[in-house]
Amino acid sequence: MRHLEEELEELKNRLLEMSGLVESAVYRSVLALVEKDEDQAEQVLRNEARINQMEIEIDDLATRLLALQQPMAVDMRFITAAIKINNDLERMGDLAVNIVERALSLMHEPVVKPLIDIPHMANLVESMVRKALDAFVKRDADLARSVLVSDDAVDDLRDAIYKELLNFMQNNPASIPQALDLVFVARNLERIADHATNISEDVLYLIQGVDVRHHAEARE
Repeated sequence: MRHLEEELEELKNRLLEMSGLVESAVYRSVLALVEKDEDQAEQVLRNEARINQMEIEIDDLATRLLALQQPMAVDMRFITAAIKINNDLERMGDLAVNIVERALSLMHEPVVKPLIDIPHMANLVESMVRKALDAFVKRDADLARSVLVSDDAVDDLRDAIYKELLNFMQNNPASIPQALDLVFVARNLERIADHATNISEDVLYLIQGVDVRHHAEARE
C-alpha cells in the first residue's frame, strides 16, 4: 500500500488537472458566445465526458483514502475539502455546457444590444474561478476571501442584466427568444460564481478549520 503522502499528492494533482479542464470549459463557453465561435463550443462539449470521468475517479480515490488510511487532522480536512471541490468543479463543467448550448442557439442570430453586460459579468466570474483554484493550490486564505467578496458583485450584475433584458424584450418582442437565451447565460454564469464561492469556502475550511458558509461575519 502506498504511503498516505503519495496518495494525497495524487489526489491534489488530479484535482488540479480537473480544475484546468473546467477553467478552460468556462472560458471557451463564453468565447463561443461572444465570438460566435463554433469550434470553441465543440471543444467544451468534447471535454465534458473527460470532466465527468475525472469526477468519478477523484471521488473514488478520496473515498478509498478515508476508508483505508484513516487520516487525521489536516489530512482529513484536505480529503473532505477535495470531495466537495470535486463536486463543485463537475457542476461548473455542466454549467459551461449549458452556456455552450445557448451560444449554439444564438450562433446564427443577430446580436442582442451587443450582449448587454454579459462579457463583463463573464470576466468577473472567470476571475473568481481562477482565484478560487489558485487559493486552493497556494492555500491562500486572503485570496479565498477575495472570491467571497466578488460574489456580491456578480449577483448585482445578474440583477442588472435581467432588468435590462426584460426592458429589451418589452420593446423588441421579436427578439424575445434570443434575449431569453441571454437570461439563461447570465443565470449559468451566476451559478458558476456560486460554485467558485463554495470552493473558496472549502479552502478556508482546509486552511483554518473554520466553516464560513453560514457566518457572513467570518468572511470579513
